[in-house]
Amino acid sequence: MTMQAPLRPGTTATGSIRSVDADRTAGRRGERFNWPVTIVLALCTLSVLVPLYVTVTMAFKTTSQAVDGNAFSLPAPFSVDGFVQAWELTDFPRAFGVSVLIAAITVVGTILLASFTAYAIARNWERRFFRWSFFYLLAAMFLPFPVLALSQVKLTGLAGLDNPIGVAILHVMFQLSFSVLLFTAFLRSIPAELEESARIDGASTGQVFWRLVFPLLAPMSATVGIFAFLASWNDFVMPSLITSDPALQTLPVLQQMFQTQFSNNYNVSFASYLMAMAPAIIVYLVTQRWVMAGVTQGAIK
Repeated sequence: MTMQAPLRPGTTATGSIRSVDADRTAGRRGERFNWPVTIVLALCTLSVLVPLYVTVTMAFKTTSQAVDGNAFSLPAPFSVDGFVQAWELTDFPRAFGVSVLIAAITVVGTILLASFTAYAIARNWERRFFRWSFFYLLAAMFLPFPVLALSQVKLTGLAGLDNPIGVAILHVMFQLSFSVLLFTAFLRSIPAELEESARIDGASTGQVFWRLVFPLLAPMSATVGIFAFLASWNDFVMPSLITSDPALQTLPVLQQMFQTQFSNNYNVSFASYLMAMAPAIIVYLVTQRWVMAGVTQGAIK
């Protein structure tokens, strides 16, 4: 038997419902518009969209249109000559392959090592060694690569890793601290009872991790993967210092070399920039929902 709240004198059930709906609508209207925040977000959006618009339009212009001083005009007619020249002058397929190789090793290595480390720390937090290991990794976040550049260049040269493989290994090492932090926060939200049930059924620690825990880490793995990919793909300092062979440089390094040599060919330069940043934009657009899900779930305990 259900109980209904008594109505106020002089009101009917229909009138009460309408009043509640009106109050909710008014509340939503009051919370919907926050003009200062909206203006700030609009300005931030324009600061990204305007340069992107100029990059796209300049890339599809002819050489004469690119130097006419009107960067915001649409290309008329559209031309792909800038892409053809940039493809040939920068040897784009080779540089793209090197960048993809480094990014792939970085993403896979970061996800595997960070998940292993975070699982050991999260499930042994009461032990001093694992707890202090976590703090040690967090402290490493305050040591950027430029601070350690000289020692890393020397070590990679002595170890014969002054190549894309060495760059990928260093990317994994410098991404490890932040990734372990994310994985550890996410693992604390996974009930330990699930693992205990699997162990009662005879599963080993490795089986528990691979068959139970690691699949549950999929949202956070996507988050860690996209951060590792963007850091690796857009990095300029590390490849330029570590890789000794100019023929094995990544796209950002070749973009800088290309800019200094062909700075007056604006359409070719912008076409080259667009080809270099297009993969990162596509990857982020495809994986952004998993990134947000991983960050949100990792923040909720």
